[in-house]
Amino acid sequence: MGSGDEKHICRCEEVSEDEIRAAIRSGARTVQEVKRWTRAGMGICQGRTCRRLVERMLCEELGLKPGEVEVSSFRQPVRPVSLKSFED
Repeated sequence: MGSGDEKHICRCEEVSEDEIRAAIRSGARTVQEVKRWTRAGMGICQGRTCRRLVERMLCEELGLKPGEVEVSSFRQPVRPVSLKSFED
């Protein structure tokens, strides 16, 4: 694939499928490890759009069944809040 053909799995952090697969091939074994190595899932959506794709890639690369992938924790999406909203 050329650089213009990159498939981004994590759009928030612009992490490509190739980067995630490379992390798995280099030793990442859980969604949390992929997240730490690539930042996939650390953007504004906190993995809501990419977490399942990362889990699927772990299954494919490691020969696991979906239930065998360690589920990652995730936080609620961050929303900016103005200081004025805290005033009475």
